[in-house]
Amino acid sequence: MKQTKKTVREIALDVLESVEKNQSYSNLLLNSMIKKHGLEGPDSGLLTEIIYGTIQRKMTLDYYLQPFIKNQKKTQSWVISLLRMSLYQMVFLDKIPDHAILFEGVEIAKNRGHKGISSMVNGVLRNIQRKGIPSLEAIEDEAERLSIETSHPIWLVKRWINQFGFEKTKEMCEINLVAPLQSARVNIKKLSRDEAISALTEEGYHVEKSEVAPEAILCLRGNLAYSESYKMGYLTIQDESSMLVAHALGAAGNDMVLDCCAAPGGKTTHIAEGLTTGQVNAIDLHEHKVKLINEQAERLGLRNIKTYAADSRKVGEIFSKEGFDRILVDAPCSGFGVMRRKPDVKYTKSPEDVSRLSAIQEQLLDASAPLLKKGGRLIYSTCTVDREENERVAASFLEKHPEFEADVTLADRLPENVKPFVEGYFLQVFPQYFSSDGFFIASFRKKVQ
Repeated sequence: MKQTKKTVREIALDVLESVEKNQSYSNLLLNSMIKKHGLEGPDSGLLTEIIYGTIQRKMTLDYYLQPFIKNQKKTQSWVISLLRMSLYQMVFLDKIPDHAILFEGVEIAKNRGHKGISSMVNGVLRNIQRKGIPSLEAIEDEAERLSIETSHPIWLVKRWINQFGFEKTKEMCEINLVAPLQSARVNIKKLSRDEAISALTEEGYHVEKSEVAPEAILCLRGNLAYSESYKMGYLTIQDESSMLVAHALGAAGNDMVLDCCAAPGGKTTHIAEGLTTGQVNAIDLHEHKVKLINEQAERLGLRNIKTYAADSRKVGEIFSKEGFDRILVDAPCSGFGVMRRKPDVKYTKSPEDVSRLSAIQEQLLDASAPLLKKGGRLIYSTCTVDREENERVAASFLEKHPEFEADVTLADRLPENVKPFVEGYFLQVFPQYFSSDGFFIASFRKKVQ
């Protein structure tokens, strides 16, 4: 018997269930589903919208659903996921009429479950349509209201308010609900940014210059990973904030560079593009991740990258002391700066994870410190917004390593629009600054004497 082709919403439900039950990464699963089912154009766009939107606003949707579901704990998880994604479309997508959303939701419930479940789904959605969603104004505590309104766990909202104040936290939570634009780095050794924009425009892409980095472009329409320019090694898909790291490192000429925790290789290749006779030694823990760095180097035609599969906390066993002019420690982190791309991050992390990660970050810095030459520069970066992982780790490093000093020349190496946000030797980019990822960069210099 021939299997009927799954609808976009059925595929969306499969992805949402996998994320909910197996803690799968939504971005990776979404890409594999688009390929598997051969989706393109509007179908691919709708699938992305439903999956990301439902995950981004999960807590808000649960708040809206709560008065309409009699026993949520006893309701099967796929039914909750179906109700969430149906309600997301009803509340947040204005192009799809309610009757179409209701019909499809009930049909999926009928095919997946039994008559009782489809009646329940129908009843809940019609009830919401009739009575309307509950008001968020009923939540008196402002931190709790912000948590539910923007779907960020209350512990994280309170943590951010404590660290950055209410207004900054509110701005960050709100921008985290906005889908990011794709950005790419032009290999300006091969062509100028204007030439890249002209070539991509001819291919039918809608691109413009970024205000963050001089080699960055933003894609308003299309996926640059499928462009000819990408295939020819003129572009690398990379967030604008992430591009600031190579600027901060300032490697050039014949510098010997160590790049710890380097996969998937965006920063590695950016650094390598800026060298002439120098070399980047890129380390990552897993073989399959090291393979990603090699693939990027190959595509870009870079011959000055040497890769190692190893624990970056044990770099002292691989390299001799004071052998590097520049070192980058782009440490594993909580990822609170990339929630727009990975919305599931906010539900899976805990305060204990932050503490565990900050300990690893300190170990990575301690391990790499002896390998830097006197007068050399060490850059510490994360894609998170958290003082325990960022400023505190940086301050702790300086305290433990009197042979290092805070490098207050950081701003000199960064693009013009970013300079105002530098505080001495570090930079915290909030996602609301440029609509790019939240990112932290600290610069240290090894004393000559």
